[in-house]
Amino acid sequence: MADLRSEGEDWRLQRDLFASLEQLPPDAIFGIKQAYDSSTAPNKVNLGIGAFRTAEGKPKVLDVVHKVEQEQAADMSLNKEYFPIGGHAKFIQLSQELIFGKDCNPLKGGFIAGAQTLSGTGALRVGMELISRKALRDESKESQRIYLPKPTWGNHVAIIRAVGMEPSWYRYYESSTRALGFENMIADLNAAPEGSVILLHACAHNPTGVDPSKAQWEEILKLCVDHKLIPFFDCAYQGFASGSLDNDAFPVRRAAALGLQCLVAQSYSKNLGLYGERIGCLSVICPDHDRVKAMRSHMENVIRPMYSNPPIHGAHLVMGVLGNEENFKLWSEELRQMAGRIQSMRAKLREELEKRNVPGTWHHITDQIGMFAFTGLTPEQVEALTARHKVFLLGNGRINMAGL
Repeated sequence: MADLRSEGEDWRLQRDLFASLEQLPPDAIFGIKQAYDSSTAPNKVNLGIGAFRTAEGKPKVLDVVHKVEQEQAADMSLNKEYFPIGGHAKFIQLSQELIFGKDCNPLKGGFIAGAQTLSGTGALRVGMELISRKALRDESKESQRIYLPKPTWGNHVAIIRAVGMEPSWYRYYESSTRALGFENMIADLNAAPEGSVILLHACAHNPTGVDPSKAQWEEILKLCVDHKLIPFFDCAYQGFASGSLDNDAFPVRRAAALGLQCLVAQSYSKNLGLYGERIGCLSVICPDHDRVKAMRSHMENVIRPMYSNPPIHGAHLVMGVLGNEENFKLWSEELRQMAGRIQSMRAKLREELEKRNVPGTWHHITDQIGMFAFTGLTPEQVEALTARHKVFLLGNGRINMAGL
């Protein structure tokens, strides 16, 4: 077909449907990665993005993941067919056993609906879509509250707004003590209306690294029971906080034991290092089997027009680890090693800061837990650190301890 333009004529679009859209600012975390990648400084350090690094600063693929990939590459029975809309049933079962425990009564009774999702972000998005859909059906969208801790992972806000709702807040971190402001948290949750959804970081709170104690979790969950609040657990770091998969699942398992209806978003990005595989799971505890069936149907109804089916490769890897006793033991040991490296970096960072008499107190570095430390640095200090020393981190002072 002949080109309708004259040779050498400037190309022009006839009409721009999107002319009213202006360029948005870059995502805070991935914007830092772009700045880091474009820097030519030889000693640059990226402490922004939440990904585990080796002592040499390199990305880590777990040994057990390499092992399972090799095993599955030799398995000619595997194919590339679509998974069901809600994902692979075995993957969902193994994921629920991991977070709830095999002895969980609601799980053994078949009272937990689940779906494979695009990592933890996808689980949160599908879960929030379900909450929004319920609110629309009940004509309670204006009154349905979703409470977030202050501060929280920035994408929580974006996800809630993407489903047409606005977040409410409960106080969590006390900047003056760089610790959990537990009394304020309890006061705000006490004031939350019945039926409110309370987003809780199951472990390794992002961005602060500050977690409730087990005794404090008991009080939080009892309050949820008494006030008929619905916990929505974001569990992105199971096994990464303490090095123990069981310890890090404590609040979720306790909530299920107390008979709380709760939602749980799981991610395998951090604890299995499957960042780019986008593999996660959403679970919802239901009162009876009919509600489980209804919930699954709505999960699939949300997923189908959103991304149709989940990816298969990451799910096969997870099943190859969680569903094999030998591989599960290898994974558990690697998790302990990774958590141990993070804890070691915390101790060394605090030691160096105190040795150099850096103004302030630094015990919060070792008091906090998980991948991130909330340093207490101001935005001006962060800017100076990046400009002078090419250390890239978030403006709120959060650093990735595994990046050291």
